Amino acid sequence: MASSQAVFSQSRVVSQPKVLNGKNRIPNGAKGLSGSSAVKSAVKELMPKIKSTTQSRSQVSVQAIANPPKKVSKGDDAIQDLTGGPGGGGMYTNTTPELRRIVPDANGRATVKVVYVVLEAQYQSSISAAVNQINANNKDLCIEVVGYLLEELRSESNMVEFRKDVANANIFIASLIFIEELADKVVAAVEPERERMDAILVFPSMPAVMRLNKLGTFSMAQLGQSKSAVASFMKKKRAEGGSGFEDGLLKLIRTLPKVLKYLPSDKAQDAKNFMMSLQYWLGGSSDNIENFLLMLAKEYVPELSEASIKVEEPVVFPDVGIWHPAAPSMYEDLKEYLNWYDTRKDMKFERDAPVVGLVLQRTHLVTGDEGHYAAVVQEIESRGGKVVPIFAGGLDFSNPVDKFFYNPLNGGKALVDAVVSLTGFALVGGPAKQDSPKAVEALKRLNVPYMVSVPLVFQTTEEWTDSTLGLHPVQVALQVALPELDGGMEPIIFSGRDAATGRAHSLYDRVEAVAGRALKWANLRKLKNKEKKLAITVFSFPPDKGNVGTAAYLNVFGSIWKVLTMLKENGYDVGDLPEKEEDLIESVLQDKEAQFNSPDLNIEYKMSIKEYEELCDYSGALHENWGPPPGNLNTNGQEMLVYGKKYGNVFIGVQPTFGYEGDPMRLLFSKSASPHHGFAAYYTYVEKVFGADAVLHFGTHGSLEFMPGKQVGMSEACYPDSLIGNIPNLYYYAANNPSEATIAKRRLHQHLPF
Repeated sequence: MASSQAVFSQSRVVSQPKVLNGKNRIPNGAKGLSGSSAVKSAVKELMPKIKSTTQSRSQVSVQAIANPPKKVSKGDDAIQDLTGGPGGGGMYTNTTPELRRIVPDANGRATVKVVYVVLEAQYQSSISAAVNQINANNKDLCIEVVGYLLEELRSESNMVEFRKDVANANIFIASLIFIEELADKVVAAVEPERERMDAILVFPSMPAVMRLNKLGTFSMAQLGQSKSAVASFMKKKRAEGGSGFEDGLLKLIRTLPKVLKYLPSDKAQDAKNFMMSLQYWLGGSSDNIENFLLMLAKEYVPELSEASIKVEEPVVFPDVGIWHPAAPSMYEDLKEYLNWYDTRKDMKFERDAPVVGLVLQRTHLVTGDEGHYAAVVQEIESRGGKVVPIFAGGLDFSNPVDKFFYNPLNGGKALVDAVVSLTGFALVGGPAKQDSPKAVEALKRLNVPYMVSVPLVFQTTEEWTDSTLGLHPVQVALQVALPELDGGMEPIIFSGRDAATGRAHSLYDRVEAVAGRALKWANLRKLKNKEKKLAITVFSFPPDKGNVGTAAYLNVFGSIWKVLTMLKENGYDVGDLPEKEEDLIESVLQDKEAQFNSPDLNIEYKMSIKEYEELCDYSGALHENWGPPPGNLNTNGQEMLVYGKKYGNVFIGVQPTFGYEGDPMRLLFSKSASPHHGFAAYYTYVEKVFGADAVLHFGTHGSLEFMPGKQVGMSEACYPDSLIGNIPNLYYYAANNPSEATIAKRRLHQHLPF
């Protein structure tokens, strides 16, 4: 896939939520331990390409502040974008672990050094707050801490510092280490220090990393080799596939502490402490992390064995449930949530308002890093939509989907009209091991549109903004390619990451795009067929060379005529439909051999320059290349011309030429190219004048998907995103051209019925 060169500036809005303090609940579940074959396969495919080129509640308060994230200085490892531009090239993030280093004033206290490695940054603020709290209030103990994001270990200079930190650490903590090449680096650095360290806690990760676990007499060094009951259990559950392992592990974690509590042996106590550690970690809040660190120091650091350290039990949260930023608590029962939702005093909804199901990561909720989720909820509700935001503690969201997304009064009917995953990961397996058949089964049964929006995980907001490539390649593999196997579509970036704090923050123009497009998809289920407006767009193929209304391997107008006939049979308003395809062709083209901009094209609409400039928000950006409107294309010199023909609620339109001679893919390599005014006027008409509820691009292929912008994970300034707006987009594409179809799918938010 060719990369783009458009460089732009992006405004950023940071959302800083307070810590979530929920009610005490039964213990949480753990994320599942599994392999990473799907990730390895996706990364293996990508690497050659890389190398070759405000609502508040008593428990939660969300405060949006309009301050951009702090810039991070780039060290020796700063690298160029794959396309030659700035932004770190997408190879690895340029953030530095020094942002996560806290060195206390010991003042005679025992100093415990902690090193941690995590996949994502949401734990950073909780850990930092917990360490600062200990250092400020404990007379016997202080904590020195440094944290590494997994992707930072791709940098050799970071690896040098990591080895030094590990060599001096008392305690090592890791979680969700599922990228094999980086897991190997972690093991190589930590294993030589394992016997020396006071404690090593590794939460669900690859088996090689899990074997590093050591807590007193508790060890996982024989994981996968031992014939113990636990090892046999894990082997059995892993063999069962799907979510069996994760669900089984959750049950094991909930059960063992109750049993081990009453056993006197040191081994049982250490095993219990490991399970308690996992509960603290999954609890995620700064209070839980503080008590987690205090427990480890008290029980396993010899210098503190006689110290007076008070440790509180972990505060636990629901493992699976429904969260809302304005709700008094998390809900584990759908009826309870709906009773609260339908009696809210702050919001009123239409009786038949569309309902959007949201899928959230539990870790963001329990660590208090949920402001970006609140922004999506609030934006959907401000547009008149209802929400059901669900979460799970494991890696399998198919069960919560089954539990919360169906009408409680009619279990076979979907409650939601569309689903948006805000995790960015596969529905089953997350970043660990995808089970797409199970995900597809759950989603097909639900049978509603399924969008997978993307939070920036492996790069900061600045790195994404400055990069002409867009998303980090590993993030493309984990959060775009794998969800596509589930049927996920529209990988729109909706949140960024602050380099200094690790917190997620809302990118409000992108949140608006996610909310707007989700509601448009949802409304398609609400509208009666006779009310729906459809725009069918045809091309000239080859671009700028062939005749209007042609496409690769497709009889375009013959196919359109059959589609219109079927739409009519299903109650759509197609007006006075011609009796045969030849008449349909002549009504649009008037001449079967018509070339674009010829007098033989039917003019459906004439748009004044005033109307165009009022409706097209980005028209001013086109002046650099094309001058002021109307320009020389799709115009009579005074007005913008939209070619096509309306039949009832169906508009058959002719996509304008892209304005440059040759292959439209060359647009991807141009730093300053843009669509011309006539091209922008066409899509402005489709969305804002005709008012299309959906657009169907007919055949392989047009030029919209090749307009300048980021390759994957576009911004508001990327032209494909600006042109398509909020219109649900379907594209009939030739099955023998998957590479360019992938470009269209990811850059045009398209569903592709081949």
